[in-house]
Amino acid sequence: MEPENNVMSEPTPNPQSPETEAAGSAETPAEKALQEQLGAAQARAEQQRELALRALAEADNVRKRAANEVANAHKFALERFVESLLPVVDSLEAALGAAHSTPDAVQSGIELTLKQLHGVLEKAGVSDISPAAGAKFNPNWHHAMAAIESDAEPNSVIATLQRGWRLHERVVRPALVNVAKPRPANDRSEERRVG
Repeated sequence: MEPENNVMSEPTPNPQSPETEAAGSAETPAEKALQEQLGAAQARAEQQRELALRALAEADNVRKRAANEVANAHKFALERFVESLLPVVDSLEAALGAAHSTPDAVQSGIELTLKQLHGVLEKAGVSDISPAAGAKFNPNWHHAMAAIESDAEPNSVIATLQRGWRLHERVVRPALVNVAKPRPANDRSEERRVG
């Protein structure tokens, strides 16, 4: 058996004893000043937090407004263009209604409608790309369909098969063209001998 340890422990002081309470209630002027500064700093921090939250909310509202305006701009961007095309549609419908007219009248109506359509396209910044024969081939505006042996300058347009179109300076559809390529050297020497 072990001997019992009869050592009594000393009582630990109570942190809430009357002596410590009396010492805590009497704040020094330096502690009061620190408490006031802490309170003022906390109030400023709260104010800054509210301002930051308001600024974030305002920025979010501006972003949403801008996104809405961009969506509407995309949605209604072609409104003026469509309005200017409606008279062309009306002219085409009138031409269909006048199908029993003379061929000359129908031809004249089609020509006027085409002129009207070209006017609408021009106002919208649309122009055609139709290179003349002999023009230098431009790969940005032309699409070569065939390279044909010719006496014309190499890499020049021989014929335009289909007009191209551009919107301002952006190509919407390149012109389809045939381009010249030099004849082989032996063909030229034979031509000289025969001629």
